[in-house]
Amino acid sequence: MDDFGKSSIELHARTKGKLSVTSRVPLATRRDLSLAYTPGVAEVCLEIARSPKRVHELTLKNNTVAVVSDGSAILGIGNLGAEAAIPVMEGKAILFKEFADVDAFPICLATQDTQEIIRTVRAIAPVFGGINLEDISAPRCFEVEAGLQDLGIPVFHDDQHGTAIVVVAALLNALRVTKKNLAECKVVFNGSGASALACARLLLTSGERGLLPKLGDLILCDSKGIVHEGRSDLNAHKRELAEKGNRDDKTGTLADAMQGADVFIGLSTGNLVTADMVKSMRKDPIVFPMANPTPEIMPDVALAAGAAIVGTGRSDFANQINNVLAFPGIFRGALDAGATRIHDDMKLEAARALAEYVAEPNVERILPDPLDRNVAPRVAKAVAEAAKRAGVCR
Repeated sequence: MDDFGKSSIELHARTKGKLSVTSRVPLATRRDLSLAYTPGVAEVCLEIARSPKRVHELTLKNNTVAVVSDGSAILGIGNLGAEAAIPVMEGKAILFKEFADVDAFPICLATQDTQEIIRTVRAIAPVFGGINLEDISAPRCFEVEAGLQDLGIPVFHDDQHGTAIVVVAALLNALRVTKKNLAECKVVFNGSGASALACARLLLTSGERGLLPKLGDLILCDSKGIVHEGRSDLNAHKRELAEKGNRDDKTGTLADAMQGADVFIGLSTGNLVTADMVKSMRKDPIVFPMANPTPEIMPDVALAAGAAIVGTGRSDFANQINNVLAFPGIFRGALDAGATRIHDDMKLEAARALAEYVAEPNVERILPDPLDRNVAPRVAKAVAEAAKRAGVCR
């Protein structure tokens, strides 16, 4: 069996990283040099000064995304700092290029001060057509994203919204396979980080906007158990979900929440869910234990306990729920449309496009293959159309 960690270190040592910069123009003659650089480039600078919007036509800004991290929440491993974040941000950059032909570049910041991150990103934003925030710990990530929404370019925290889009798409198809009606379902989330909160919010939004029926109920659990309005320790994000979900104001543990539930979505830590907890759910439950690298419950255990469909974040099990299905197409569509921000409708249409890409979902295939090169263009088209309808384009 391949030791992926050891092999990955060997790969990175051999290639000295995964990313390089290449030129789009020739530099074979003096004329080439005069056009690409001095004296010709001076007129390009003057043209942008005269007509600032032309920066999108005349520079790399039209197709460039900054992948920004402070290294405070790397891959669920933890707070490892800026240098340790570089391999992941490089990885995101090559996925952008491979699947959507977006030129992305890793920007790893040697600060975890929220306001300094916001100031730094604002200062470098003129070069980029979009900002992809990555591996920034909650709740700071919410403040960073909110503080950058007026840049005039899309700003997207992938840990939140990329995960949410793919989870909603997976749930759409899982409901089709199990013939469950979301309006009659109870959905339990475990985890109170950025991903779990964003997934819960998008699921509620999808019902409000008509992508799905309004769900029967949504219960969020954190390390202290069920999130309910009677708790005095809730932050604003958890209180919002307690008010919009948990209609019976249920209290107790995760095990209590899962009794009679139709759907479990885990974005927390491994081995928190037992076979008995799955058995306590309604018939043919949908179970998405997505903690990495160890899921909240292993797929074989969940299936043996009665789960109808299981999806995880891992590539070695069926139904991998992977952000690579979303973020390349999201930014490709946003850049193509000249979007100034990522509207909720763009996220929802991305989820719909992902779900509809799988013509005949089944228990082992509720999402497209993450390596399918045709997924990102389909998502991009849906996102670009949604951006235009929402009126968020230049």
